[in-house]
Amino acid sequence: MGVSEILATIDQEIAQLQQARAVLSGVAAPVAKRKAGRPRKVVAAAKKSVAVASPVAKPDKKKKKRNLSAEGRKRIAEAAKKRWAAQKASSAK
Repeated sequence: MGVSEILATIDQEIAQLQQARAVLSGVAAPVAKRKAGRPRKVVAAAKKSVAVASPVAKPDKKKKKRNLSAEGRKRIAEAAKKRWAAQKASSAK
């Protein structure tokens, strides 16, 4: 875990504690504004590490990359050409 991930985790915990304090004191909790767009990689990694730390969480399994053989690509291309020819022939009539 890098320094930036630790800082992101600490910031997240601070925000949670501030919300809890606001709830206990009866003051409306300040809502953190989210920025538009995709979250930064550091924040996403920190949330993922927090989620993985729970005792019931299962470890992530990486999906195996599926490669297509040259023969398979050729069969798919031939099938597509056959479909295109049939479509073209039916639209010409």
